Amino acid sequence: MVELASADSPDVLCLQEVPVWALPRIDDWSGMARFGVVTRPPLWLGPLSKWVTRLHQGLFRSGLAGQANAILVAPRHTATDLGHEKISDDGRERRVVQAVRLDALRVVVANLHASNDFANPSVPRAEVDRALAFVERTASARDALVLAGDFNLRMPRLEGFSEPGDGIDHVLVRGAPADRVVAWPRERRTVDGIVLADHAPVECVLEVATA
Repeated sequence: MVELASADSPDVLCLQEVPVWALPRIDDWSGMARFGVVTRPPLWLGPLSKWVTRLHQGLFRSGLAGQANAILVAPRHTATDLGHEKISDDGRERRVVQAVRLDALRVVVANLHASNDFANPSVPRAEVDRALAFVERTASARDALVLAGDFNLRMPRLEGFSEPGDGIDHVLVRGAPADRVVAWPRERRTVDGIVLADHAPVECVLEVATA
């Protein structure tokens, strides 16, 4: 999936639920610079957790292999890691937001994975608001902001940001024109008859000028 998503040389990729064993490899798979953060440590060592998880991905998910978030940046850009912050409440599975600044473009990209609680949408909404607060603290007044990832929330409208799409995965932009927000159709993420992601990747084109 990483190879497919990076095949057309995007400027930035935001990934969620990356198995921890895969985190050191995704820069090689993509040819991009990696900024990663572990959100759930693995229960078992990489090779064993990978083998067992593949027996039934839907059952084991990240329980054995752990999971991480990552922002990948094309090597043509100079980027600064702005760190990460926990956005979930204590007692819940740890969720974080991370941010990277594309220096010459004056764009801060934040990547988040909010809690899955469709019965209580106030939970992911609060996490999205905390993610935004983190980004606003770390960005400068001149930076355009991109808040992207799995919001686990439909139509999360944020003041001053572009309109969200229909799903739960979003790319929201403030401070720069954004158009062509597209969710990949199923056939685009299907290889040899296998659908590589249960979430449709969302892509967006920004119009920014270099500093």
